[in-house]
Amino acid sequence: MVVFFRIAGCLLLAITFTASLAAAERRPNVLIAVSDDQSYPHASAYGYQAIQTPNFDRVARAGVLFHNAFSPAPGCSPMRAAFLTGRNIWQLEHAGTHASSFPSKYVGFQDRLEQSGYFVGFTGKGWGPGNWQADGRTRNPAGPQYSKRTAKTPPGIRATDYAANFADFLAERPKDQPFSFWYGGSEPHRVFEKGIGRRNGLDPDKVVVPPFLPDTPEIRDDLLDYCYEIQWFDQHLGRMLDMLKEAGELENTLVIVTSDNGMAFPAAKANAYEYGIHMPLAIAWPEKIPGDRVVNDLVNLIDVTATIYAATDVKPPENYPLSGKSLLGLLESDASGIVEPDRDAVFSGRERHSSSRYNSLGYPQRCIRTADYLYIRNFRPERWPAGAPRKFGKGQSAKAAAVTNDDLGPEHGGYHDIDACPALDFLIEHRDDPKISRFFHLAVDKRPAEELFDIRTDPGCLNNLAGDPKFANVQRQLSEQLMDYLKQTGDARVTASDGGDIWETYRRYSKLRWFPKPDWAEEHPERVPQQDWVEERRPK
Repeated sequence: MVVFFRIAGCLLLAITFTASLAAAERRPNVLIAVSDDQSYPHASAYGYQAIQTPNFDRVARAGVLFHNAFSPAPGCSPMRAAFLTGRNIWQLEHAGTHASSFPSKYVGFQDRLEQSGYFVGFTGKGWGPGNWQADGRTRNPAGPQYSKRTAKTPPGIRATDYAANFADFLAERPKDQPFSFWYGGSEPHRVFEKGIGRRNGLDPDKVVVPPFLPDTPEIRDDLLDYCYEIQWFDQHLGRMLDMLKEAGELENTLVIVTSDNGMAFPAAKANAYEYGIHMPLAIAWPEKIPGDRVVNDLVNLIDVTATIYAATDVKPPENYPLSGKSLLGLLESDASGIVEPDRDAVFSGRERHSSSRYNSLGYPQRCIRTADYLYIRNFRPERWPAGAPRKFGKGQSAKAAAVTNDDLGPEHGGYHDIDACPALDFLIEHRDDPKISRFFHLAVDKRPAEELFDIRTDPGCLNNLAGDPKFANVQRQLSEQLMDYLKQTGDARVTASDGGDIWETYRRYSKLRWFPKPDWAEEHPERVPQQDWVEERRPK
């Protein structure tokens, strides 16, 4: 009898050990939810009272809420390329600029996970806009698309039923195969249905107007409509989380919720300012990550890419290695606040956004963000940051676009690096009002080569400290740190003899607009980049 119990005990221990080993070896699922144009701190988990995001908050409670997460670019297409590859935008050639192509040699994590046995897919917005087929790819870098399911939606909101498409994806997944799914909402991208926030019970009195916008009823209502679209995105996230819980999969799913770039308002999206690059981020993995924690470490979303590789135990590409640093150690700790003090700086940058200047030239920026300061280098300060004020009208000829200023459209009609919106219309209409003019000029005027902001006292980036003797040491130190990093990571803007004009050779596949030749190009023709692709597309 004693022998029997010893044998039974050994069998029980063996079964328990085998089960524990299997659980340890079971790779996590991955659910990535990326909203389109949402700034920090616009989620209720951050205490923003004008909005309710119970499902973002749910992920934050189950895991970690990040207060200092930053995008590698303040524009959607380059950010998504950086996020997929885990590399800075200036390390991705064409994919580092907007609406271009995505060289197939830069492999994204969805492809790598699939090669390692994961079932992958996406719904909504994957990588884009741009031409992913241009270099031989056979599908979007975010994976096979699941977007057939639609639903009736309010004007301005995409008709894709994201959650229903996720259900289709789960139904197709082979049994016991781990998955990685990309939920790319098109919300809160412009346009918004005007008044939709107020009509759905959102309170304009609870809106906190960012410092770079005037506090007026028109601006508050535009912000309410933006908040409503964030809530729409959040509802679909909640349905997906419920599906995973019902299937018993939620505990072993790495859930990542963030956005690509900042809010589509003047001086935010498409700018290296705080509201262009500072992102919401919550990450949960209940089986592995202690929950209900708030972390203040500076992290870049390419660090999240490195985290996906580490969590899934998938080897990242060797030819073009990751530039981010995994957050897995931070996530698996039980600490809050500053967890890894060596994360003392993050970097971001932009090239071309929309077609907003002569020959669709970009507005190259790079920046470094520390706990206290944001330092920005504007490499072509002679260009207009939001777009040249005037463009040619719809009826321009090739001759007019090339050599004359005939058929010019209205003044202030060319700011296309700011999405068309009521907030921009309001600033233009009231630009001569002394109470409003400062905000208008902040959004559209030319900027100096260097900008420095004390984020602790000036999160709206209103007061440029560059050139102030009191901050000379800070400016010098951050400039050196930024330039050193850009050199180490091979940025043509600091390593090439022409100052990085190769960026202007990357074809834009979206529509082009036509602008008069600026004074700097007339006076210094040698500084005009050669762009064969622009000449090919000039209207006949």
